[in-house]
Amino acid sequence: MTDRIIRLLAHKDYVPANVPELLHGLRLPPDRQQELQEVLRGLETAGRIVRIKGNRYIQPLEADLIPGRIRMTRQGRGFVTPDDAGLKEIAIPDNATGTALHEDRVLVRCDVPAQQLRAETDAPNTGTVIRILERHRTRIVGTLQRSPRFLYVVPDDPRIPHDIYVPEPRDVGRPAYVGDKVVVELKEWESRHTNPEGEIVEVLGAPDAEGVDMLSVLRQYDLPLHFPIEVLDEARAIGSEVRAEELSGREDCRRQQVVTIDPDDAKDFDDAICLERVSDRQWKLWVHIADVSHYVKPGTMLDIEARRRGNSTYLVDRVIPMLPEALSNDLCSLKPNVDRLTKCVEFLLGDDGRLLKTRFFPAVIHSQRRFAYREAFEILQRTPVGPIERMLHDANDLAQRIRRQRFNAGALELDFPEMKIRLDEQGRVSRIDKVENDISHQLIEEFMLMANEAVAARLGHLRRTAIHRVHEDPDVRRLREYREDVLSHHVQCGNLGQRDEVQKLLHHLGELAIGPALKIGFLKSLKRARYAVEPLGHYGLAKKHYTHFTSPIRRYADLTVHRVLFAEKASNHSLKDTADHISDTERNSADAERDSKDVKLFAYLTTQIESAQPVTYPALVTDVRNFGFFVDVTGLAMSGLVPLSGMADDFYVFDPTRHQVVGRRTRRVVKLGDRVEVQVAKVDRFKKQVDFRLVLTPAARTARPTRPGQPTARSTRPAQPGVPPARLPQSPVRPSRPAHPTSRPLRPVQPVVLPSRLAQPPVRPVRPGQSAPRPLPLRPTQPVETTPRLAQPPVRPSRPGQPPARPVRPVQPVVPPPRLTQLPARPSRPVQPSARPVRPAQPVVPASRLAQPPVRPSQPIPSVTRLADQVTQRPGIGRAGLESPPPHRARSTAPVRGGSPQKDNRPMAPRPDRPMAPGAPVRHDAPSPGRSTRPTPPAGGGSRPSIRPAVARQPIPSSHSQRSVVRKPAPPGRTGPPTSKRPPSRGR
Repeated sequence: MTDRIIRLLAHKDYVPANVPELLHGLRLPPDRQQELQEVLRGLETAGRIVRIKGNRYIQPLEADLIPGRIRMTRQGRGFVTPDDAGLKEIAIPDNATGTALHEDRVLVRCDVPAQQLRAETDAPNTGTVIRILERHRTRIVGTLQRSPRFLYVVPDDPRIPHDIYVPEPRDVGRPAYVGDKVVVELKEWESRHTNPEGEIVEVLGAPDAEGVDMLSVLRQYDLPLHFPIEVLDEARAIGSEVRAEELSGREDCRRQQVVTIDPDDAKDFDDAICLERVSDRQWKLWVHIADVSHYVKPGTMLDIEARRRGNSTYLVDRVIPMLPEALSNDLCSLKPNVDRLTKCVEFLLGDDGRLLKTRFFPAVIHSQRRFAYREAFEILQRTPVGPIERMLHDANDLAQRIRRQRFNAGALELDFPEMKIRLDEQGRVSRIDKVENDISHQLIEEFMLMANEAVAARLGHLRRTAIHRVHEDPDVRRLREYREDVLSHHVQCGNLGQRDEVQKLLHHLGELAIGPALKIGFLKSLKRARYAVEPLGHYGLAKKHYTHFTSPIRRYADLTVHRVLFAEKASNHSLKDTADHISDTERNSADAERDSKDVKLFAYLTTQIESAQPVTYPALVTDVRNFGFFVDVTGLAMSGLVPLSGMADDFYVFDPTRHQVVGRRTRRVVKLGDRVEVQVAKVDRFKKQVDFRLVLTPAARTARPTRPGQPTARSTRPAQPGVPPARLPQSPVRPSRPAHPTSRPLRPVQPVVLPSRLAQPPVRPVRPGQSAPRPLPLRPTQPVETTPRLAQPPVRPSRPGQPPARPVRPVQPVVPPPRLTQLPARPSRPVQPSARPVRPAQPVVPASRLAQPPVRPSQPIPSVTRLADQVTQRPGIGRAGLESPPPHRARSTAPVRGGSPQKDNRPMAPRPDRPMAPGAPVRHDAPSPGRSTRPTPPAGGGSRPSIRPAVARQPIPSSHSQRSVVRKPAPPGRTGPPTSKRPPSRGR
């Protein structure tokens, strides 16, 4: 029925149909409707069909719906891996994840952008989660908390951002207290805008109680502690020794010098090697793998439980095996001095490591010796003693030749040191060992890689469908972003789409201090390896065909490959479903192993903080942000943040272009790739984060400048007056060095004076018989003046018969009014009661240097620009003068004390014409340079404008109270008022 439903929905004329319509389309009787609904629910859960509005069914891609598995980040974003391997990964924003949790199977509506002419081909796919197909985890471990009204649980998994509301626990076997670790069964969660609800099903105990931390990890990742009784019964029924009837059909390799090399704490030995020289230029290598498929048959309880677990999980304090210990640690383990059944791959190799021939067969071995990596490394560092040690030396030489060929073929060097946490009897961290990938590890690694590749090639030659280990090519966009990041650190980098350029970059990073940090960034840009039935190749190893064959005791994928390679009975499950399942279990185990290390380290670091005896660790800066920088602490096998807020020695500023932070006062720089020393500052068990503090080295402490008033440790250049510092803010002022004896002594520091005050009136040469003017004294300091001052009038030479000119007084700071500019006050000449005497002849002075009218003390001059604006803004005023004379208004010329002449626009009685005194000279008002002029109405009986002149005129000594001015008549033919011959000036 499943195939009939799929064919019906895939028909080109199919219209989305509901259950009754599908019954009619499939030509099924009505009594099979319940069976049809069950099949439809199974297909919907598998993501092969989707249910849309109206409870109608359609294929997912027809509605732009894609089923897949979502993986959440700590920031709330998600990434969906589609079930269809040909589709790209889909990025889910944090506001579009719905109620999805980590590792759930979801249905995503893919965003289809509008067609553009220059659309980016490598732009990431985005979408929205619209339905949860299957919950990966329904039980969540967290810490019980209480609010004033209800109880809630804070999940231990930081990828779950919501607290879970729970009722009072009941029927859990023990009382629950606030702060205890509990297990919550999650109920239906419909909306991400509300918190989920659940029920407490198990109380684990206080978090600091013995064993509770690891029990929380086991419950969170659903790792079983025990095997079902049926599985244990099957394992015990097999026995503990190899029986004689089991040797039929196998090659006897018990006389070979077979050895095993494994970690010192390993108990499951699933691989062994033997090497012999067959000619002067050829070697024969046997790789023996434990024959688990001989004991674990498809469909048995052992097989079902092994598939459910997927792989063994190696926690920090225990191992959760895939098979019962009766098999994993005893009958299937290639222990020394006992007979064991194996699947063997025989290689004929050239003296240079080139592969000549391969052969596959079942065998029986008798291991001669078991080596730990440390013991094998010591043997390889000294002269061999005995045939087995000589074989190890020969195997190492051959393995290094094979390794060089592998890297020449394009393999990438991505190995990093591993940290091994050692615990004491109480389960606390006693020490942390660093495990290097030395030649003892490389010896076994190269032979196992060669065996896996040979098996994958054999499966391809036989055209058998199997489970392959695939590592797909990285995303082009991520590689481009990583390349830009590398170039920003001034590291040469070519096109990372070419494998040889990637190898050059990784080799170059191995020689730089910043190299390990950038290597970690490269690993993050790669995709994660997984299992698939398609031979998609392995990017990191540069192999077209690759599978897992060498660890069947701890990986179900290897057990499946054994069955396919030797044509044994296959499992009842499809290989694709098995590949997807064991990929999920592998990721689950990796997360559990990481968390088991974290909980032990968190307890260890918390003890350090409470003891007030912090330990200093060397660290590597791996990332720099505006809130701090991340460090990789190799001594703790973990990473953490050094927040800038915790660095009290200075205020640090983030430089995004150079990926560094700089101290404003100390100028200390912390950049990517720096080696620093840190101490533990804070441990957050809820977020599973550790904050560190930076430890200042003695060199860094002495580099800091001293406080003002203290002797300085380094000299500085003398401050130059008027020269701003090169960087802001300024550092504390230090005593300057004494000036050189030949250098000119520096004048006292003068404040900055605007150019408008620097121009002094020119002093003319002194004539014979005339006293020299007194020089202007230079004041030591002058206040900064923002308002420009008008130039002083030039000093005229003394005339014959007149007293010498008064020396110019020193310029005094005058504070001008807010909007007017003043001139220095100069005393005016005394006013004579009679007519002004005729002055002697004076030399011709240009119009631009005519004497300015005197100003009484404390009598400011209105701004020229302001008065000119007032003139042009009045009605009837134009560029050439008055267009029509307004009615006559009298004005007063009496000055007001402390201000400008008072304006009086009130109407006055007309003034009778007064004749000019006989013999009086005719005076014309000459326009002052830089000031605008306007015509004056006739003296007799005419009207006068109400606007005051732009320039205050000098009064003429007279006995009358009013001045009489004779003006020139208008030229013939001109009807308007008289104008000046000189056009009005707009000022300097």
